[in-house]
Amino acid sequence: MQKILLQFDTDPLPSSFDRVVAVDAGVDQLMSYGGVTCENVVPLVHGAMFTRGPEDLKNTAIFIGGSGVKDGEKLLRRVTETFFGPLRVSVMMDSNGCNTTAAAAVVSAARHQQLRGSMAIVLGGTGPVGQRVARMLALRGARVRIASRSLQRAEVACQQVRASVPEAVVEPVETAVVDDWKELLGGTQILVSAGAAGAELMPTGALEAAGDLRVAIDLNAVPPAGVAGIKPADKAAERDGTICYGAIGVGGLKMRIHRIAVQRLFERNDLVLDAEAILELAEQLDRS
Repeated sequence: MQKILLQFDTDPLPSSFDRVVAVDAGVDQLMSYGGVTCENVVPLVHGAMFTRGPEDLKNTAIFIGGSGVKDGEKLLRRVTETFFGPLRVSVMMDSNGCNTTAAAAVVSAARHQQLRGSMAIVLGGTGPVGQRVARMLALRGARVRIASRSLQRAEVACQQVRASVPEAVVEPVETAVVDDWKELLGGTQILVSAGAAGAELMPTGALEAAGDLRVAIDLNAVPPAGVAGIKPADKAAERDGTICYGAIGVGGLKMRIHRIAVQRLFERNDLVLDAEAILELAEQLDRS
């Protein structure tokens, strides 16, 4: 029986990136829908549920994507609420690549620094990927500082992390003006920069000033770098005592996580791959 993946994209045009990855993951038939909302998704879900017998539903799966992470989260809830009894299919949500990218960054950091008990800072921590990175780090026991140009937005992001991870130790940090990067980063072992493409969040010299920093990861692939001094292709490159990863250096793992996650959807009919599940998958892959 052919493996059918239904791609529900919240944007008008379904992502070509996600389509290519689905094909590379071995999907036999890819059905892509754009402009999918909580209001129009139920008939599409019913089409996945009612066309095959319960024993064959593992051969049908749903991928939720699009640029809006909040929209993707709402859509995931609506999709899973539509299932009942044995009539369900596996679902993966990775809007804007938020979950697979964040998981790849966190797993990369964990290769060099134990997460539990470590101090981490996430620059651009209010964005879709930054929030996921902060959430995953907190889930693994790191103390996390969520940095933003707006202290108010950083506090909102902290509240959202606490809602998902009640035991999280998180605090907001404002970075609109930083006079002393050494002071800001003092005691920090892990830094992840997850700002908007082409936005420099740490200037030249700031990385060298961070004496305690063990791992620095910049997820921005568009010049200029989010962290000056880190190159996109860096993969565990040591710079002034700090192990550095650039967007391309993390990207290989991100792509592997994405492809294998899609493949896992077809192993059973009740899998839900959200942020936490994708992090667990990434950790399993890194150990294998």
